[in-house]
Amino acid sequence: MHPFLKTLFLLGLSNTFMTFAWYAHLKEASHKALWIAILASWSIALFEYVFQVPANRIGFNAAHLSLAQLKILQEVITLAVFVPFAILYMRQPLNWNFLWAGCCLAGAVFFIFR
Repeated sequence: MHPFLKTLFLLGLSNTFMTFAWYAHLKEASHKALWIAILASWSIALFEYVFQVPANRIGFNAAHLSLAQLKILQEVITLAVFVPFAILYMRQPLNWNFLWAGCCLAGAVFFIFR
């Protein structure tokens, strides 16, 4: 697999775990003690780092992405993971702000990769 695609894939996995670590406890553990939610989130976040660290190394070293390019890719992937998570898992209403945020990130991608 091409290093750029491998970087995208690993960042996607990483962001999926992190989104659940950050927000799933709001739905699943809101009635439990805060320390339980924290431990559960940390447990999930471990897997975020298992994918994030290799993604950044591959992206930086093998795909020759700059640090800024890696960060913008991560933000785009975060939004791409967060929107379906918010709508499908958390049952949040779809609104125009998701589109506008995506447009802003598309502009960031354009400028950072040109």
